[in-house]
Amino acid sequence: MMKPQLFLIHYAGGNSYSFQFLLPFLKDFEVIAPELPGRGRRVAEELAPDFEHAAEDMYAIISKKITTDNFLIYGHSLGAYLAFSVAKKLEQAGKPPAYLLVSGNPGPGAVEIKNRHLMPAGDFIRELKLLGGVPKEFLESEELMAFFDPILRSDFRIAEQHHLENSSPVNVPMYAMMGSEEEGVDRIDNWGRFTASSFQTEILSGDHFFIQNHPQRLAEVIRFCYNRKRIHTV
Repeated sequence: MMKPQLFLIHYAGGNSYSFQFLLPFLKDFEVIAPELPGRGRRVAEELAPDFEHAAEDMYAIISKKITTDNFLIYGHSLGAYLAFSVAKKLEQAGKPPAYLLVSGNPGPGAVEIKNRHLMPAGDFIRELKLLGGVPKEFLESEELMAFFDPILRSDFRIAEQHHLENSSPVNVPMYAMMGSEEEGVDRIDNWGRFTASSFQTEILSGDHFFIQNHPQRLAEVIRFCYNRKRIHTV
């Protein structure tokens, strides 16, 4: 029997390996983790110049890999914006996802844009430390930062210039999650503006990268969303 497909869209600075911590808990899914150009397997490609190019890139990859109606899209942080945009494009093409899962931000227009991508090096590194998820040794390595700084700044620029605030909602059920210590966690319900279908939220303990501490719960949520949609369509 064909497994349901799960597309995982990474956060700023991430790549196709960013969700490896989840894979042991998702054996019953065909997991596909596309990545933006300029990193991982696509390191030789030019970085996406803006949000629309990034969203189109993700849409092109995902739309070609869909083999079943039973597919879900999940994105974290920058990936949440991209996941929403891709879901919208897929809906317009007549093949919407069964469920949309987002985490790591309270949705378009909920918090003030910080323009982190324009910050001087010292301030930028302090912001990365506040967000968590990046080892201290990494941030203190000039060689590593020289390589990853352009990728991180490009991704932050894409996230901060998404222009999705006035987007019409998708008719796709949505499940939004955030860490209890994240900025804007009290505005997570904002995501509800972007779906005309069912909407649920959940707060889990932790900072912006709370997902790394809750792989089993994330897998349970993903499975719940899939089973709920399947029950409602049978």
